[in-house]
Amino acid sequence: MNFPILSTLIFLPLISSFFIFVSKEQKKSYSPIYISLFGSVATFLLSLFLWYSLDINSSDFQFIEEKSWINNFIKFKLGVDGISVLFIVLTTFITPICIVSCINSVRDRVREFLIAILILETFMIGVFCSLDLVIFYLFFEAGLIPMFLIIGVWGGPKRVYSAFKFFLFTLLGSVLMLVAIIVIYWLTGTTDITRIYEIQIPQEYQNLLWLAFFSSFAVKTPMWPVHTWLPDAHVEAPTAGSVILAAILLKMAGYGFLRFSIPMFPIASEFFTPLIYFLSIVAIIYTSLVALMQDDMKKLIAYSSVAHMGYVTLGIFTLTKQGIEGSIYQMISHGLISAALFLCVGVVYDRLHSRLISTYGGLVNYLPKYSFLFLVFALAALGLPGTTGFLGEFLILTGTFQKSYFVALLATFGVVLGAAYMLWLTKRVIFGKTNNTEIKSLKDINKTEISMLAALAFFVIFFGFYPMPLIETLNVSVDNLINNYEQSINNISLVKND
Repeated sequence: MNFPILSTLIFLPLISSFFIFVSKEQKKSYSPIYISLFGSVATFLLSLFLWYSLDINSSDFQFIEEKSWINNFIKFKLGVDGISVLFIVLTTFITPICIVSCINSVRDRVREFLIAILILETFMIGVFCSLDLVIFYLFFEAGLIPMFLIIGVWGGPKRVYSAFKFFLFTLLGSVLMLVAIIVIYWLTGTTDITRIYEIQIPQEYQNLLWLAFFSSFAVKTPMWPVHTWLPDAHVEAPTAGSVILAAILLKMAGYGFLRFSIPMFPIASEFFTPLIYFLSIVAIIYTSLVALMQDDMKKLIAYSSVAHMGYVTLGIFTLTKQGIEGSIYQMISHGLISAALFLCVGVVYDRLHSRLISTYGGLVNYLPKYSFLFLVFALAALGLPGTTGFLGEFLILTGTFQKSYFVALLATFGVVLGAAYMLWLTKRVIFGKTNNTEIKSLKDINKTEISMLAALAFFVIFFGFYPMPLIETLNVSVDNLINNYEQSINNISLVKND
């Protein structure tokens, strides 16, 4: 394919944001929303074409685009495989939903808000397309700026504190990764990811370099105990900001583990696997218990995100086919389900301006359509069979059982806790007693809100019953990742024996 599809995917949202910037600013004008919707939907359709055109029987990176930059020191190199293409499609699918959601939730500076969303989409797609360490790092860190503005300008009462906490946690965590990239260039003479795979990092450097990348990915995931920025960021962020943060930004770290930590540092990945197991289990159980104690719906969902991402890191470092495929599937599933749950909170917050669980109760009697969709997403979040939430956790637990019965048993206990806090939330909000008389005057969700939530519900159920399009896309790339990892481990063992 001669058409530069990846560059187009990356810069199409940026071009759309430019048209919004030069458009005439008028009060109550919908033109910025129409422009952003057109650009984001076009990007989504192009990503579907990319997925359709991908050869799922090949583990090689495809649609390669390469251009030298800064005296050949850095290459603007792009490419995708079966793993990255799914994250690109998820990103381009969620963005139009965020744009539609801002119609009711964002009142001031709508043009600027839409520009920030589209620029953020550019950076997120760039992360999943990058095949050069420096380009990856630039896209990875540049996404902090629009997200910082989204929280700090359009957030809640404590938005400035939350925005700076988010920015400092994630930026400081990435400083060591930048140092590691410089060291890798010094060791290999290149920042080309595919060349580094071939050269392989010397064993004596792997542990320190793995920890440097881990410092960034652990904060972004977020893993316990560096997860404290996430609840604050979610609570203060506007609805669209919470959706993007949970659905996409957290997945960039999981993708980083798959793209860098395991293939570049296989010896260190094996060495630090017990550490990942420990941190993941603590995240699953501890944050699930914290979620049970929350009286704020957004905080409860935020802590549940930490628990669900604990399953992701656990599955990745089982280094089994089921575990890794389950982790990727879990990230896609969580992207859909968490986005839907935050949208559900945003719907009632726009009406009563409260996120407290005690404010609501008995919504099923007055908002039946909303209650039905909320129940679908709550059941998906707790892993009900027939939804995407089930298969990801099932595969992860299957992979974990192959490595450690005890770790798998603890992770399974987290499933029980997940069911507890989601059912407890549903009981109080949807089926509880109506103590607030204002609820009786609430209007059920409108056509715009139904379209957003129904689209997410459709894919949560569709891929829950028929996951093969996702699994088939992943299959060869995951096999290649595991085979390369095992080959690297075997080569080291042979050298030691000699």
